[in-house]
Amino acid sequence: MFKKNIIYVKRIKIIFLLISLFNLANAKKAPDFSLQGDDSLIKLSQHSGKVVYLDFWASWCVPCRQSFPFMNEMHNKYSQDGLKVIAINLDTDYEKASQFLKKIPAKFSIAYDPQGKVPELYQVSVVPTFYLINRQGEIVYTHKGFRRVQNKKLETRIRQILLKSDAEVSDLK
Repeated sequence: MFKKNIIYVKRIKIIFLLISLFNLANAKKAPDFSLQGDDSLIKLSQHSGKVVYLDFWASWCVPCRQSFPFMNEMHNKYSQDGLKVIAINLDTDYEKASQFLKKIPAKFSIAYDPQGKVPELYQVSVVPTFYLINRQGEIVYTHKGFRRVQNKKLETRIRQILLKSDAEVSDLK
């Protein structure tokens, strides 16, 4: 009985190792970008070592109005744990984005991409769309659209990536 359990444990370890190797092989590096923010230039690579919640939004997007309070909450809860929230506005008219932000303020970084170059890099087809990027700079989760009923699920995913990333970093030491 004892030998049988050891064999099962070894098989499970091999399965987890194979899954890990498969995930590493399929991990996609997040494209770097440099965009103007309200106060300074925002560059993804400046946040290496953090988990980045990268959101694409526009002033005309109704679900974006619902996602901003969620992003503010995630920023407040997890920025001390290494979460960086960056929302990229896709409006061609800065004034429209400014009016949106007066009504629904952001407590996180806002970048502006009126030419739409960064969404092309990320193959964004719907706004809002957000990407979670791990501490190694890899896209590990993508979510299109936004509905409040998904908040708990999305927060759980963020926490998992924060914890997983911490474990990955500590494993390297």
